[in-house]
Amino acid sequence: MIGRRRREGTLPDAPEHPGLLLHPATPGSAAATSGSDGAPPRFTDGPADVLLRRLELTVRRRLDGLLQGDHLGLVPGSGSEAGDSRTYHPGDDVRRMDWPVTARTQVPHVRETIADRELETWAVVDLSASLDFGTANCQKRDLAIAGLAAVGHLTVHGGNRLGAVVTTGERVDRYPAQPGRLNAERLLRSVVATPRAAGGRRGDLAQALEALRRPERRRGLVVVISDFLGDSDWERPLRGLGTRHELLAVEVVDPRELELPDVGLLTVVDPETGQTLEVPTGDAEFRARYAEGAAAQRERVAAALRRAGAGHLQLRTDRDWLMDVVRFVAERRRAGNGGASR
Repeated sequence: MIGRRRREGTLPDAPEHPGLLLHPATPGSAAATSGSDGAPPRFTDGPADVLLRRLELTVRRRLDGLLQGDHLGLVPGSGSEAGDSRTYHPGDDVRRMDWPVTARTQVPHVRETIADRELETWAVVDLSASLDFGTANCQKRDLAIAGLAAVGHLTVHGGNRLGAVVTTGERVDRYPAQPGRLNAERLLRSVVATPRAAGGRRGDLAQALEALRRPERRRGLVVVISDFLGDSDWERPLRGLGTRHELLAVEVVDPRELELPDVGLLTVVDPETGQTLEVPTGDAEFRARYAEGAAAQRERVAAALRRAGAGHLQLRTDRDWLMDVVRFVAERRRAGNGGASR
């Protein structure tokens, strides 16, 4: 039970997946204030264009200045971007002599340059039925879309291109990588308009990753946005992508997937199988086993992502997701080892 996608009880206004708990927006609740900083907009609350504009303004206001999105190339080579100086060796092009350094050191130096290569970013977005769930500020689906908006903002500059592969378990949609902010906004609108998966249908993240592997695309950055629940058949294609591309995994989590509240006997439904269970949440020992199993499951996901060589960013529906993005990018920049900044 711990390793499967269980969801909490039924509400009258939850037609998409009967049996799911879909963050009731009661007055004064955290869900009712999702327009504030810390929670992405809920795309069931109004026109998508208005909500996307609100999301875009929030992302720009809080992320501008963190990362400019320029990409200096995955391999060194000739270009116009100035690099480091090194000692002159016979056969070097004298037009690249670094005269100021040569004068200071009295040793001939040449100036290296860095290849001018734009970054091609591909996002694999999991919008399977398990993401139509949330018990805090938003649904996981809303948070996945917000994560994609942040990726676009951090990478679409200076000719960089952004494309996406979106999977619901019923369909896989491919959007070609194109440059420019307008194309990124158009991509985001298309992802928001993706129909929700029907209940009882499993997601297929592995298929979406394989769709990105073949045919091979130019070397770049691959961002995988998912809750990584269910079968772990996604690990092998993810490792395959890691041999050619830099990887970033954005894990979307709801607090009820980590621990259960004491609410007595609870009816839960797995949206990807339709199976229903009665869960005795009033039993402290059961809640402890659930939390232990959930922690072990998340550790298995984290270990699989490490084996694939992916950076790991976790976004939660009960936390300020943009601050999590800010902390992640700042840590990667300090470490100087890639991620969304490379």
